[in-house]
Amino acid sequence: MYTTRDLEEILPDDTIRTVDERITDVVEGKPAPTVDDQTDMQKHKFWSTQPVPRLREGPPLDDGYIEASKPREEVRQEPYPLPKDFEWSTLDIDDPEQASRCFSWYISTSFYQIKELHDLLSLHYVEDKDASLRFHYSSEFLQWALKPPGYFKEWHVGVRVSSNKKLVAFISGVPMALRVRGKQINYICVHKKLRSKRLAPVLIKEVTRQVHLQGIFQAIYTAGVVIPTPISVCRYYHRSLNIPKLLAVGFAFVPRNMTAARMIKTNQVSESPTLNIRPMEEKDVASVADLFTKYMRRFDMAHIMSLEDVYHYFLSGRGTGGIGDGGEGRKVGQVTWTYVVENSDAHEITDFFSFYILPSTIIRSPNPNYGKLEAGYLYYYATDVAFEDGAEEDGRLKQRLQTLIGDALVIANQAKLDVFNALTLMDNVPILEDLKFGPGSGLLNFYLYNWRTAKLAGMEDEGGTKAGRGLGVVML
Repeated sequence: MYTTRDLEEILPDDTIRTVDERITDVVEGKPAPTVDDQTDMQKHKFWSTQPVPRLREGPPLDDGYIEASKPREEVRQEPYPLPKDFEWSTLDIDDPEQASRCFSWYISTSFYQIKELHDLLSLHYVEDKDASLRFHYSSEFLQWALKPPGYFKEWHVGVRVSSNKKLVAFISGVPMALRVRGKQINYICVHKKLRSKRLAPVLIKEVTRQVHLQGIFQAIYTAGVVIPTPISVCRYYHRSLNIPKLLAVGFAFVPRNMTAARMIKTNQVSESPTLNIRPMEEKDVASVADLFTKYMRRFDMAHIMSLEDVYHYFLSGRGTGGIGDGGEGRKVGQVTWTYVVENSDAHEITDFFSFYILPSTIIRSPNPNYGKLEAGYLYYYATDVAFEDGAEEDGRLKQRLQTLIGDALVIANQAKLDVFNALTLMDNVPILEDLKFGPGSGLLNFYLYNWRTAKLAGMEDEGGTKAGRGLGVVML
């Protein structure tokens, strides 16, 4: 599901001292162990049965599948058996407002099920060992994340208690086209959120079965722990925005030789953007799609988006009404922010950036004035400066990206976000520290299911490719 990056239970760090480290563990869990620490596939009995590369396996001679695709009639037709007292459930998360135009009974069913999912994810899953934070998934976020173009509702797989029909586990996937080192493959992007780890293997097998029935045999997924076998590893970086609030709720502290006032001043963000940016509009979809497609060629693995994908991921979560109607700097129900730079002469889109928000509920907040931690996540961006001769060598590209993402921080600050997160992928690495992002302690491992490829550059250089440039995929 597009609600977490983990295919294993999150294992938070026990010792968190800095604001960046604390926020990292909230977001991603404890630092993952190295592959060398995993000495035996017996530690991963489930994954040893799956078409994934083995730990410490050398790079493949050529990219390609591990197991060949099967015709539909050879795919298992019946659901996998669940433990006693549980039953499968396909969740209906259609927009109740759209459903209301059809059937009144459908509204209540759809609304109830998306509320069930919201409650499962937002009320029961503790994100850190101290039980201090939980991700708060809004209905708007779930609609945006789980219903991209071409989605299958059969891939929204839930498990219920047979006796009372209570939803206790959920896994899902959405279709995604990826280019991996020149080869384009249709993937499923897998996500899950479980209350019980013992249900994980059967959930993964069941959603895999559903996907195979649609003729897709590869998957991309991420986890905060090491399982067989990562193709890349990224580190989270964090930019503190609302220092007074972070101090008040105990997620920041004043370092030695620093005052709170100086800390606030050091992390201050400009009041207005540097570039002539404006919110993306529907008329920009084709231009943004062209710019995005061209820019993503810079990376070894990249998300391929159709015009419908561009509209969905960059515009469908923009909310309704005007800026400010949903709170300062926000529209009602806003999940995503996408801004463009338009050439005033040629009226072409030269740059864009996007980010999304995923807040966390603060459990037992030490300050009753603050119930949520508002977190933004850098999503996709592009600039045509990357296509200019010598722009990377002479620093023009870095400067442009620094200005562009700096403007994203301005918009995030205007929307009253408390912290802004980014991974060491795409072209992020050279600009993060200059924008006063701090490295976190959590790592995010990227995996491909049923596909072999050499390691991709994430937090470190890899095979002559600069850090970050192996990955042009941002997982929600």
